[in-house]
Amino acid sequence: MKLLFDIQKKIDAIQANYSGSMVSLPDICMKPLGTECATQSILQYFKMDRSNFENLGGIEHVEYCFQHYTSAESCLSAFKAPLDPNTAIGGFSGNNYSEASAFIVTYPVNNAIDKEGNYSKKAVAWEKAFIQLVKDEILPMVEAKNLTLAFSSESSVEEELKRESTADAITILISYLVMFAYISLTLGDTPRFSSCYISSKVLLGLSGVILVMLSVLGSVGFFSAVGVKSTLIIMEVIPFLVLAVGVDNMCILVNAVKRQPMELPLEGRVSNALVEVGPSITLASLSEVLAFAVGSFIPMPACRVFSMFAALAVLLDFLLQVTAFVALICFDFLRTEDNRIDCFPCIKVFGSNADPEKGNQQRKPGLLVRYMKDIHAPILSLWGVKLVVICVFAAFALASIALCTRIEPGLEQQIVLPRDSYLQGYFNNISEYLRIGPPLYFVVKNYNFSSESRQTNQLCSISQCDSDSLLNEISRASLVPESSYIAKPAASWLDDFLVWISPEAFGCCRKFTNSSFCPPDDQPPCCSPSSGSCSSNGVCKDCTTCFRHSDLANGRPTTEQFQEKLPWFLNALPSSDCAKGGNGAYTTNVELEGYEDGIIKASAFRTYHTPLNNQVDYVNSMRAAREFSSRVSDSLKMEVFPYAVFYMFFEQYLSIWRTALINLAIAIGAVFIVCLVITCSFWTSAIILLVLTMIVLDLMGVMAILKIQLNAVSVVNLVMAVGIAVEFCVHITHAFLVSSGDRNQRMKEALTTMGASVFSGITLTKLVGVIVLCFSRTEVFVVYYFQMYLALVLLGFLHGLIFLPVLLSIFGPPSRCVLVEKQEDRPSTSSQF
Repeated sequence: MKLLFDIQKKIDAIQANYSGSMVSLPDICMKPLGTECATQSILQYFKMDRSNFENLGGIEHVEYCFQHYTSAESCLSAFKAPLDPNTAIGGFSGNNYSEASAFIVTYPVNNAIDKEGNYSKKAVAWEKAFIQLVKDEILPMVEAKNLTLAFSSESSVEEELKRESTADAITILISYLVMFAYISLTLGDTPRFSSCYISSKVLLGLSGVILVMLSVLGSVGFFSAVGVKSTLIIMEVIPFLVLAVGVDNMCILVNAVKRQPMELPLEGRVSNALVEVGPSITLASLSEVLAFAVGSFIPMPACRVFSMFAALAVLLDFLLQVTAFVALICFDFLRTEDNRIDCFPCIKVFGSNADPEKGNQQRKPGLLVRYMKDIHAPILSLWGVKLVVICVFAAFALASIALCTRIEPGLEQQIVLPRDSYLQGYFNNISEYLRIGPPLYFVVKNYNFSSESRQTNQLCSISQCDSDSLLNEISRASLVPESSYIAKPAASWLDDFLVWISPEAFGCCRKFTNSSFCPPDDQPPCCSPSSGSCSSNGVCKDCTTCFRHSDLANGRPTTEQFQEKLPWFLNALPSSDCAKGGNGAYTTNVELEGYEDGIIKASAFRTYHTPLNNQVDYVNSMRAAREFSSRVSDSLKMEVFPYAVFYMFFEQYLSIWRTALINLAIAIGAVFIVCLVITCSFWTSAIILLVLTMIVLDLMGVMAILKIQLNAVSVVNLVMAVGIAVEFCVHITHAFLVSSGDRNQRMKEALTTMGASVFSGITLTKLVGVIVLCFSRTEVFVVYYFQMYLALVLLGFLHGLIFLPVLLSIFGPPSRCVLVEKQEDRPSTSSQF
């Protein structure tokens, strides 16, 4: 307790500099009943004065106030209001306050902002000085006593998120650099020491990455120009998505050109390559564009904005790939054939070892191509392997459907913040020690207080009130806090007003002989603080109660009486003679604008939620409060809605499942329609639809296993997963569709021509980039980017290169191949739709 007084002394001494003026706590704090700050601290039982600690009996006085905080004069706070122990101590069970193991101190700051906004800036300046003082001086004081201290301010989360946005910039940059390095290697030919400086394609890979970045910048630039704001999610996810799509297309195009006969002129090889792979690139890109475009109509802002940015970025990337990148391929192959060094094309190498494969009729297939042709495809052709693959993938899909129900909505605050943030300990301690939840307000709209209306009795909870009134229902709900999440009966301005105005409360509603308001005898001007005795002052000796029993209608004020006395009540200060004064407790709970018509447009009844320890508690408490309000509204035929300060952040989670499923259904449905229109094959489109659905289901199953919550970040990742999954499916399916032979032969041909490109273009590229993210300092990157992206890449690889080929070899659509010419050993094929 004495340490707490020392800490309070330092905090009282804080002087923050704002534009040359010094700001202290009294300049910004909330003062509901006068000049004293409404600090919520156990020190209030001693009027925040250290000298009172010994004078009032120390710890014994505290224990006395735990039981009598609402009635004992000596326990009133410095700001003249009772202090609920639940708001000042923590770590106890039930009402055993003496078992408390934590002090909780809260400094409420006014929310009022002047026209220039200087008030909030002053508060932020003070908060920064407060945080710095705690770190530099108070924390060492507490640790010296072998205690722990957790702290936060209203601006802390924002400041820590700003720090987080730069904390992992280097990690993300390294991730993209690693992917770029791999892209440069995978686009080149099989490395040979004697010619690697010519056969490598670093410059081509760099050019391709620049095209990807240009498409992202073009999308961000366009939407910024039309006034659509970007978000942190977009800047993290869009480059990853477009790079995945772009690199895959780059590998497919380059490998398709390499497969062409060398005796053809370069223009002919590029032309044949575009004939061979252009349709599948177009099909995949248009599917992704439409999948994202229709998602822009979803009401959830994060998903809508992501879909808009992603659709345009993928479209721009596709246009640049089939125009600018094709031209860059021509230049790079001309450089290679002219023995010019990669990255330095002005330097030409002379010698027989410059291009050892020059003159060959066909380039030697790469390692991945040989693996796909000689090992991967033959193994998948075995009937035993096919049955095992179908059974395993079907079982995992069914298990994922069951696991999906375990995914919880929410986004834990600890995950979003840097691991070394001081707020990590604060949020952990809040859930461990706090024994009261956030304030909960039930707001009643258009309350008719006129004499003709029954609504007063439908709301209040004193005598003559309805048994099923709003306040009685809240009181009953607080008896079952496990399901209602309501901790205690509501503080009712209406009940207190009706008691305050009644003749029995003699010291409350009083008037002078001129019918103006007369305060209680223990308040000025009836009592002069300087005289030391209230009885000696006769200013209020002629004051009388506002009403006699005969003046009231069935114990209730008439419309005119209600209108006249309500402002008196809201301005009346509570005191010993009349504790029911509404000033401070209810000043902001009643909207008086327009009440002259007998209608109070809005009024609030305050209670508290039970302690909310995790995201599920927050979501369930909000859902329970809304269900309670809906039921009461229907019963009373009045509009009642709940409000707590966290609702605006958690409202999204009430419909997050519906939003996610609609988003995914629209995206997958859009892919199906594009495939159906372009291929004119329901069979082919259905197979792609099935595999896409399984990938998304399995990813959600992995989310349940890893306890990844459903929120805006994970929903965006799931929608993005549809786009990347298209790349794993469409190219293999298209290659199968335009191959000749039986289903097994066509499956082998599809894996030989496209399998290596898909594996190297997406799987390995993303794998090397994603692994770097596991070293992130922020948990949100590890959970939502490393874990989810890694699961997506692995699931896409398994479905696209194992399950899909097996499915096609058993149930694949008939071939649509048209032979256009034959060479001696190898037929050159073209697709025709």
